Amino acid sequence: MKPSCESRDLPNIGVIGAGPCGLAIAKNLREHGLTRFVVFEKNDQLGGNWLFDDKNTHSSIYETTHIISSKRLSQYEDFPMPADYPDYPSHRQLLRYFNQYADHFGLKPFIRFNTQVVRVSRCTTGQWQVISQDAMGEHEELFDHLLVANGHHWDPLMPDYPGAFTGSLLHSHQYKKASLFQDKRVLVVGGGNSACDIAVEIARISPKTCISIRSGQHIFPKFIFGKPIDVAFAKLHWMPFWCKQHVTQVIMRLWQGRYAKYQLKKPSTKPLETHPIINSELLYFIRHGKVLPRDGIERFDGERVVFVDGRIEAFDTVIFATGYQLSFPFFSPSFTQDSLRSCGSLYLKMIHPQLENLYFIGLFQPQGCIWPLADYQAKIAAGIISGTLPRATNVPSKIKKELKKSQNRFKSNPHQSLEVDYSVFRKQLLRELQQSIKY
Repeated sequence: MKPSCESRDLPNIGVIGAGPCGLAIAKNLREHGLTRFVVFEKNDQLGGNWLFDDKNTHSSIYETTHIISSKRLSQYEDFPMPADYPDYPSHRQLLRYFNQYADHFGLKPFIRFNTQVVRVSRCTTGQWQVISQDAMGEHEELFDHLLVANGHHWDPLMPDYPGAFTGSLLHSHQYKKASLFQDKRVLVVGGGNSACDIAVEIARISPKTCISIRSGQHIFPKFIFGKPIDVAFAKLHWMPFWCKQHVTQVIMRLWQGRYAKYQLKKPSTKPLETHPIINSELLYFIRHGKVLPRDGIERFDGERVVFVDGRIEAFDTVIFATGYQLSFPFFSPSFTQDSLRSCGSLYLKMIHPQLENLYFIGLFQPQGCIWPLADYQAKIAAGIISGTLPRATNVPSKIKKELKKSQNRFKSNPHQSLEVDYSVFRKQLLRELQQSIKY
């Protein structure tokens, strides 16, 4: 076994982001004796996307947000959520949990709050030059290793349609509470989890709420057979993927019937080929006439929206729940484009094929929760940096194999390279960690 970091000078390590993934990094660095590190956090508190307030421009959560994966499969495996938490905790409960996690593992002294990373560049020595900014101005530091955990749900993706809309136009990232739309005719655009949640919330008080979904989506309830749906379907982990697809499709057809009964299009994909939509209320609200499904948008005409099926309706507000784009504003555009591309060029969604001192943690989209898996990624990174785990060999070839499997399993879309199956990816990360025993 190679000597650990305790027998040599500690490397200087930079971590970007103090959200759930950044906290997992900090914990694992400490556990490996790598205590010469700093976590840059631009907000005044930890929590990342789960830090809510009405004026927060970084977080995508809103007043009534609850997690869509269950407590059991969302908690860090070495730090369970409080026993009195419900199956689907609220954002306030989650933020409290992350603070408890940070206190338990002594992470807060390593976090620089109100400090934004402005620029990151690679030096000729191989080190990373980080320019950060706080209330005192800009600061320059060099790091031997850089771990990026800035998240991928903060830079809104806004679609562009012909024409102009004269009402209020916003992205779901700006949506914070339903009460602002009490007397508004609202159109929510999108078929993802945020779109469904927001449509249901606004429909409680709005005189007219429509949801524009251009393609069929698989919509799962939060509970099935009395259990959180991810816990229930986790029992099928032993099945081959094609068999799980078939069983899932049969169960959901029996559970809620055909989508045509809800005025929704039939999905063109199988249930596990895309990121799941977890919502127990949307179908209920549709059948009660509170949420009105609409086709995709063709164009805008003043306060009117022209849909692709020819329907024309007037709205006061259009909310685009159209997702987010991957964004690393601190890297140069050339580095992001040439070196990262779509971020599918990372082994285990974290290891760069050429740059041995750069890691991305949490840059994936599981059919489940990111944080427990990000914890394993952080263990791998900390093990490699400390010298207790060998860095994978022939990384480019392994990346190609991963991408091929992803293409076979998940529907082709801009974020396909980020999609992972929770149980499969967990096993893959654990296999990588087993190398430390042989090393």
